[in-house]
Amino acid sequence: MSQTLSTLPLQDGYRMPAEFEAHRGCWMLWPFRPDTWRAGALFAQEQFAAVAAAIAQFEAVTVGAAARQYENARRMLPAPIRVVEMSSNDAWMRDTGPTFVVNGRGDVRGVDWRFNAYGGLNGGLYFPWDLDDLVARKVLEIETLDRYRAPLVLEGGAIHVDGQGTLITTAECLLNPNRNPALSREAIEDHLKSYLNVQRIIWLGKGVYRDETSGHVDNLCCFVRPAEVLLSWTNDTTDPQYEISRQALEVLSAASDARGRRLTVHRVHQPGPLFWTAEESRYLVASETGYGRKTGDRLAASYVNFYLANGGVVLPLFDDPHDRAALGTLARLFPERRVVGVAAREILLGGGGIHCITQQQPLGYRPAGSDKGPSGAEGDMRCAR
Repeated sequence: MSQTLSTLPLQDGYRMPAEFEAHRGCWMLWPFRPDTWRAGALFAQEQFAAVAAAIAQFEAVTVGAAARQYENARRMLPAPIRVVEMSSNDAWMRDTGPTFVVNGRGDVRGVDWRFNAYGGLNGGLYFPWDLDDLVARKVLEIETLDRYRAPLVLEGGAIHVDGQGTLITTAECLLNPNRNPALSREAIEDHLKSYLNVQRIIWLGKGVYRDETSGHVDNLCCFVRPAEVLLSWTNDTTDPQYEISRQALEVLSAASDARGRRLTVHRVHQPGPLFWTAEESRYLVASETGYGRKTGDRLAASYVNFYLANGGVVLPLFDDPHDRAALGTLARLFPERRVVGVAAREILLGGGGIHCITQQQPLGYRPAGSDKGPSGAEGDMRCAR
């Protein structure tokens, strides 16, 4: 039975593991919202299914689908993928799902952040968001994992950790007054330290140019292993992204992690730039909340927005000249994993990437007889190689 705890992960000896640590499986949500996903989400659903199938080559996958979409999701997804009925307002599991934490014994719990659709009534992307704010609790109850309900508005895509006490984030997002207006930077840091058990927080300035999440760090920079990060980059000095990435490089190059190690910064050239086409705009329903997307708008495309699986990397591709170089960069950075590219433009049109629509559940350890991962299938307890 899942319990809501009154203690803190830091007090209880729990930490947020890095994404390159071993997984029990992956969680996703099924897209349906017509003002986020064009053409009634038909094209997005095809790419979500392709992402789920790619991840399922390496680890168990569970997809939550609204009741009216359950049969459609079950039909489109491969049989080994578990589909559970789960209502939501949209399909961003990274941002609405739990942030899993583990202790030294391999026990797993979850942090349930508060969610306000990327800004609430002050610049948020949709309303209401009440169902999304319940997603983390539902996942934890399905997995019978205890829950910490944090008093902080935070999306999972706003943070990256190395699992050894270091966290990277952006001031553009976490210090945005439409998230936690009553909290200072120091108070936000205290919450991050208490709920994730980190000791060093590296603040970058802005996220990827035109990122509608207010600059989530998972589109800009991520840990690939302890003391090594990957940064989205462009060589075009006239591109607005150049100065953003240059400033991030400056901060990262001068930073050290929680164990005193200087960071090695790898770069991957961004796609494009990419933009909404007239054909794509024609099949998008106008947003009821006033957030619009239109022909010519720039897309916040990034190869950093990938998913690390047990023994694999699932990388977004955009039919772009930079795709091949990105595949090579990821293969070089993860020689022990197999890199799988998946077309992800439809996911990008919705406002995110492969990392945004996924949430890893760390391996942990369970008593004998409860050895089932999120797919419900035994034998998915493999460690990352």
